[in-house]
Amino acid sequence: MGWVRFLTMSLSVLFIAGCTSPEPPPAKKTVFDPLIQSEQRARDVQITVDQNADSTRKAVDNQERGDTSP
Repeated sequence: MGWVRFLTMSLSVLFIAGCTSPEPPPAKKTVFDPLIQSEQRARDVQITVDQNADSTRKAVDNQERGDTSP
């Protein structure tokens, strides 16, 4: 009776372990990758433009108030 219980437990554990799926493979490149990269570059450029506009706006405001500090 002990062997039947052991065999049943062993088979159930092996069945569960055997049915688990392996790690999924990494995502492959798609036809949209160049478009996504271009979009990200455009976002980065927009961030740079916004930062430059803010610094220019602050410099103009400082000049209008008569501040001489940069």
